[in-house]
Amino acid sequence: MTISLAMLLGVQSLHLSKAGLAETTWHHDINWVAVTELEDPQRFLNGGELVLTTGMRLRSAPEQRRFVRQVQRAGAVGIGFGTGLTHDDVPPALLAEANRWGLPVVRVPYETPFIAIGKLVADAQSADHVAKLERLIAGHQVLARALLTGGGLTQLLKHLGGMLRTDIALTQFTALLYNSSPEHPSARTWASYPIPTGRRDACTLWVRLPFEDSGIISYAQNLISVELNNMVKQRQSQRALCGQVLEDVIHGALETSEAQRRLAGVGVNSTRRNVVLLAVSAAHHKALVSTSVPQSLENAVAAVVGQDLVVVVHDDGSGATELARQLSSHLAEAGIHATIGIGGAYTKPNGLRWSYFEARDAASHGLPVNEPERLSLTSLLLASEDVPLADMANESLSPLRTFDATHGSELMATLESYLNHNGSVAAVAEALTLHRNTVRYRLAQITELTGYDPSLTADRVQLWLALAVTRLGARQV
Repeated sequence: MTISLAMLLGVQSLHLSKAGLAETTWHHDINWVAVTELEDPQRFLNGGELVLTTGMRLRSAPEQRRFVRQVQRAGAVGIGFGTGLTHDDVPPALLAEANRWGLPVVRVPYETPFIAIGKLVADAQSADHVAKLERLIAGHQVLARALLTGGGLTQLLKHLGGMLRTDIALTQFTALLYNSSPEHPSARTWASYPIPTGRRDACTLWVRLPFEDSGIISYAQNLISVELNNMVKQRQSQRALCGQVLEDVIHGALETSEAQRRLAGVGVNSTRRNVVLLAVSAAHHKALVSTSVPQSLENAVAAVVGQDLVVVVHDDGSGATELARQLSSHLAEAGIHATIGIGGAYTKPNGLRWSYFEARDAASHGLPVNEPERLSLTSLLLASEDVPLADMANESLSPLRTFDATHGSELMATLESYLNHNGSVAAVAEALTLHRNTVRYRLAQITELTGYDPSLTADRVQLWLALAVTRLGARQV
């Protein structure tokens, strides 16, 4: 271990004695021993030194006082004054100034060479350095073993907290992955260390102040980074597996008993009520399918269906909206701009299908969090694989798309606006900045090309359904 002035005086062979009254840095570690006969050694000191001098150039009281002030400003822990050479004893002016500034002074007798003090301090520092290295290596082994033996991040962080004798927390955007304290970490009372992973799900290691870091935190950062990358790969594999099961259920490709069995195999109990949360992000779909979820959804089943993230939550519907908001906030903090659709709460595999299509229908509304339209006509028809809805929609709208592409017209936009404005020609004209006669002319073209008259209720339903299916079909699994 390192040595202090108080410990140095305890070494009988040095015959050192205390001079003066100051004890401010009496128990501080001595970083080094500096031997000097300069009048102003301040620029050669880094702080923490024991300054040894015989006072060869300190003849007058002003010189002695100035020397003390320079040493104190440099941050030295004390002065060792060699007696019996230039001065028979420590000069009174030097002692008085040292007492004034709280700087301890040690009397070094003539028979004690300065090199003996320097060697003793150097040996103590070397032993302390070796001990720290041994503790660091042992700490490395403990942390690595925690991961290699299957303990995961939790065991690693528990051991790290024990080594640092303080609380440890690990956050991943809005998710709190681990916390040994009931207090949420903050920059005011905790130190933060970023964990680089090269992915969007990088997290932060928090260590409650105060603590002493011997280098173990840096090693822990590397281990956590490796484990997080492993967790991402595991997450991707698990979500792909769950996605295969959900796709079969959504497509109605399984008998009820087989669907229940396979859903149970990925953690979904279809005898209970479940809600589907669907996260959609055209711009960030690659990051979306592998990113983490908030802590509130840790026990939910996450899957990748197409380019979307599907989260199946056991819920009666009362908590789904809040969970969707938490998911939206978590993704936003991760830099992923996503739209969340919420499905209904149903039992059985067919109920899961309905919830999925309701969530997909809701996500098409485009808000950050979208409530479901319970048992909407579109969702129910999409959930039925026996209805060739996509073919019907394409047959109805294909003539309009072709005409628009050939003539640069906007019949599709006009139709959608007309349906959204509940058949009001005036509202369409205002929305599209057109004359009402232009709107009527376009509606007549739509009738001629499709065979459906938007002004008739039955035909309007057909066209509305075709548009709805087209909009959702772009996301068809």
